[in-house]
Amino acid sequence: MIDVHAHWLPADLFALPPGAPYGPLQDRGGELHLGEVPLSIAPAAMSDVSAIRADMAAAGIEVRVLSAPPFAFPVGGPAPEYVAAFNAALADVVAGSDGAFRGLGLVDLDSTDSASATLAALADAAGIAGVAVPPVLGGTSFDRGVLRHVLGEAARLGLSVLVHPMQLPRPEWDHHYLPNLVGNPVETATAVAALLLGGVKDELPDLRLCVVHGGGCTPGLLGRWDHGWRTRPDVRQDSTRPPGDVVRELWFDTVTHDPDLLALLTTRVGKGAVVCGSDYPFDMAQADPLGFATSTGLDAAALAANARAFLGEP
Repeated sequence: MIDVHAHWLPADLFALPPGAPYGPLQDRGGELHLGEVPLSIAPAAMSDVSAIRADMAAAGIEVRVLSAPPFAFPVGGPAPEYVAAFNAALADVVAGSDGAFRGLGLVDLDSTDSASATLAALADAAGIAGVAVPPVLGGTSFDRGVLRHVLGEAARLGLSVLVHPMQLPRPEWDHHYLPNLVGNPVETATAVAALLLGGVKDELPDLRLCVVHGGGCTPGLLGRWDHGWRTRPDVRQDSTRPPGDVVRELWFDTVTHDPDLLALLTTRVGKGAVVCGSDYPFDMAQADPLGFATSTGLDAAALAANARAFLGEP
């Protein structure tokens, strides 16, 4: 089984990139904290390769695709040194894994030029399949700005793109972990809407893009989006096909925490668009990713084949 959604960050990068909205990561009595927010995980779970391998063995995961945790995304301004350090460390970990790991690197998001340079370097790195990016950046998403440029370059270079929310804070979500419980699904659905209604997939037919956490709110909103697309010219002005058709050309992971929601996702996007994910090592992870996925009727071999397709592997 291939797990496309798992996180890793070397301990010497726990300070996070300049301008990070939460940081830094700190070890407080054996528990990682993101700023003042407890993460309910040990530092080794985030940084220690042996801990990751042990979890893989226990979960029946043969290949794990590692990406940075979203709070390490360079969204606060220029961070070329941090991005380069992470990508170099990731390439080394993948190279030493005997095939157990694949990597999704970071991309500099400060400008289109810096993004292009980072992506070109990643395209030449062995074992690096693509990049992980946030769904929103500076009030924009994938239909314009730097994020749209990243998608175009990734498609041109044959790099896969994993979309992971950042649980950005809002005043009305300052309690009960709502930036995660509500914010993550909303951020994610915002990005999917930008992709589908913005005509991005039509413009980039070769783009390989996976949305984690089952697409967030997307499965429950597709019917509404289709209705809006059929009835309102402003909704369909940038796209030629209804969202419910285009969505089948993306991939979505299985981290939904709800068998009924995973079944709805599979119905809406098709079994060929679903890949196994875990969200390791967070407390919001799917503890038994393979068991959860197969319990809803998904086939392990098909999930692995879908993951290889997303990664651009034969």
